[in-house]
Amino acid sequence: MAVAWAVEPQRSVTILGATGSVGRSTLDLIGAAPECYQVEALTAQRNVDELAALAVKHRARLAVIGDPAGYRRLREALAGTGIAVAAGLEGLGEAAARPADWVMAAIVGAAGLGPTLTAVRRAAMVALATKECLVCAGPLLMAEVETSGAVLLPVDSEHNAIFQALRGEPTESVERLILTASGGPFRGRTRAEMAGVTPREAVAHPNWSMGAKISVDSATMMNKGLELIEAHHLFGLEQDQIEILVHPESIVHSLVAFRDGSLLAQLGQPDMRIPIAYTLGWPKRISASTPRLDLGRIGRLTFEAPDEERFPGLRLAREALRAGGAAPVLLNAANEVAVGAFLEGRIGFLDIVAVVEAVLAAGTDAAAVSLVDIMALDACARRQAEALVAGWPEASIGTA
Repeated sequence: MAVAWAVEPQRSVTILGATGSVGRSTLDLIGAAPECYQVEALTAQRNVDELAALAVKHRARLAVIGDPAGYRRLREALAGTGIAVAAGLEGLGEAAARPADWVMAAIVGAAGLGPTLTAVRRAAMVALATKECLVCAGPLLMAEVETSGAVLLPVDSEHNAIFQALRGEPTESVERLILTASGGPFRGRTRAEMAGVTPREAVAHPNWSMGAKISVDSATMMNKGLELIEAHHLFGLEQDQIEILVHPESIVHSLVAFRDGSLLAQLGQPDMRIPIAYTLGWPKRISASTPRLDLGRIGRLTFEAPDEERFPGLRLAREALRAGGAAPVLLNAANEVAVGAFLEGRIGFLDIVAVVEAVLAAGTDAAAVSLVDIMALDACARRQAEALVAGWPEASIGTA
């Protein structure tokens, strides 16, 4: 199907995290109009074969594998193509530093912070899909954006919706932000019923097609807690001005309430290509063959308040944001470790938030100002979380 695109002239792009769900969706949009884009660099963590295939298909100038163990295979796979190859943290930094007009920052977790800062510091247009960057380093990242003059475009559907609703509106006209949440696959279950859920059940999101980690975060609703922290930094509102509203249909992606009583919402099908397309064409809108919304067919949209007793991750995120300093870094790092342990079958579903709460309770007086500070805190919290997981009482697994 032919698609009319409005990006002129040709835009150079880099995708940090090309083989993840967001990266693939971005390349799907770019592949529909290859004449409009020059792919500067693509990165992946371990998936050498897919990275090589994508680099060839989209005529990338550089391909970077995050895990240095994959460097030789990637070099062999791309031999004779003219595509440069790099690996490791240095290679990821090189990809972010390349002179692309637009950078998709989609490396999962805190690992994406360094490359994202590199892109921001050279005043790139950065489409931010890695919420952990703002969770762990919100003050640092936003200060760098202001200093460099970079453009930060939120990709998360909720923040992208707010970004669209706020376009042209003065900050002082905003009363509150309302982040919507699907409620995940266990919205109607009691804590007792959630105790025995499996990783396979937890990653089966009812509306969105996402990676395993973010799907589990949605199931615990920790994802919405992280998004609350992200919204605080992106839009400069206090946490008591940011609400969470469960919306099972995932059609209203978020809302902005204004001081005159008006409420603006952005609606669309639950397809990440829609917010990605909005950032890819910024400041214009581009045409895309994404699914169209038929409200008549849907018939009804429903909303309900979240239950923080059944989903305590929301409470922990608010507490971490209120505490500030190192707390959001600890929250994020412990959650990444705990989710990984759950996916590996080492702890139960309810133990994820219990591990996070234990790491937060231990606390630290260490500063979280520079990137070095933040990464040291991240590493320390991961060690604490791993130790907790390793010694987690067998009787508590799935029952915490």
